[in-house]
Amino acid sequence: MPAELTSELRKGNRLALSRVLSQIEKGSEKSVRILESLFPFTGQAHKIGITGPPGSGKSTLVNALARQLRTLENHPKVAIIAVDPTSPFSGGAILGDRVRMQDLQGDKGIFIRSMASRGALGGLAAQTEMMSQAFDAAAYEYIIIETVGAGQSEVDIVNLAHTTIVVDVPGMGDDIQSIKAGILEIADILVVNKSDQLGADQSVKHLQNMIAMGYRGLRYAGGKHRLSATMPQKQEEVETTGWVPPVLKTVAFDGTGVDKLADEIVKHGKYLKETGLWTQKAESAITDTLRKLIQSTLYQQWRQTIPDEELEDIIIQVLQRTLHPHQAIKQLLSYNKITRN
Repeated sequence: MPAELTSELRKGNRLALSRVLSQIEKGSEKSVRILESLFPFTGQAHKIGITGPPGSGKSTLVNALARQLRTLENHPKVAIIAVDPTSPFSGGAILGDRVRMQDLQGDKGIFIRSMASRGALGGLAAQTEMMSQAFDAAAYEYIIIETVGAGQSEVDIVNLAHTTIVVDVPGMGDDIQSIKAGILEIADILVVNKSDQLGADQSVKHLQNMIAMGYRGLRYAGGKHRLSATMPQKQEEVETTGWVPPVLKTVAFDGTGVDKLADEIVKHGKYLKETGLWTQKAESAITDTLRKLIQSTLYQQWRQTIPDEELEDIIIQVLQRTLHPHQAIKQLLSYNKITRN
């Protein structure tokens, strides 16, 4: 069955792809075998991460961007992974924003998949990377990943996406600086959406000034933007140092400016490949994936060595303050019977 699904997915069968994605979201053992067989066919897709504060129009922008990317040469296929917030009380996903994407359903070159974040740190569901691999193997040239929102901890997307787009909106007032201090350091492209609203030009100018002044958060420590520690004041001079995050204005509702956004995404992809940063980015993503898999696998193996009643007893001791958490860890690790092969 996995071999048949893999073969059909590679042929472009949307039903087979949907079934594979469902297996991935369930976390089934079958999905692991499927992904192992698909892995040699991955590594070609351009992954685009889109993040920003709630209410910035990310879903509408994703909608418009997917349509625009389809108009590029050879009409590339576009996949959308929309990571929805999960209720902290019921655990259920809030899928209302996906209604706004229903006008894309008629395009067979666009595949939309919503999934719940399930409380994942960084706003990305644990299965997001695996789903992107399935789309990659199914020959989707562009994979758009929309996160649940924005925040200081939401930087997981930078480890997964080749191009990270941070969406802003006019009128954020004094709060804008604190947001820039965190989330904007991951941006490859900055978008001021809803730019028909009052204050859009000021927001654009503010972002451009931050870049020109060498704002620390907009430099890559590892060499993505390649901006120097002391930035020249003129934008033309800044551009000679490497990739500089462009600041674009869009009105996603009617598609204004989305064509320029698509052009910048293509340009950034070429930049990454020409400079070797595409490979560097892939290496970083693989390192991050291996780290997470090691942590998950070791935890599962370790947990199997501890009887439930023993774990409960230690928890009670910590709760009663008769055992410090550090002491508890030592005791818990003493149950570790993992042997190396």
